[in-house]
Amino acid sequence: MKKKLLKVLAVLAVLAAIAFGAMWLKIEANEKKLATLPVAEVDVAEIPDGVYRGSFSFFPVSAEVEVTVANHAISGIKLLEHMHARGAAAEVIVEKVKDAQSLEVDLVSGATFSSKVILKAIEDALVEAAAKNRQK
Repeated sequence: MKKKLLKVLAVLAVLAAIAFGAMWLKIEANEKKLATLPVAEVDVAEIPDGVYRGSFSFFPVSAEVEVTVANHAISGIKLLEHMHARGAAAEVIVEKVKDAQSLEVDLVSGATFSSKVILKAIEDALVEAAAKNRQK
């Protein structure tokens, strides 16, 4: 009975190690893809005053934001959701964007993955708003 239990535990440990390794490889691959993913610069002058939501997800990080535009400027950015592992430091990126009035800001060192995901969520909100304005 003990030998059977040990065999089952050994098999489970091997399967867990394989699953963890596969997940780690997926995260590593996504980090490389995300590093090359551009963030589009959006002309805020095209966007009417309003509050716009955007989101972006790239395993294992996701973000949802609410961007407020007033007088053709970004007047506020709320980070509604930020699912991350070690990327909490990236949350300051919303202030960087607001201060610079641009998506072309430096990523937060040590939280580059989360920084890029938050930027892409802000981009999503602004691109969507600009597209809706052009359709009018």
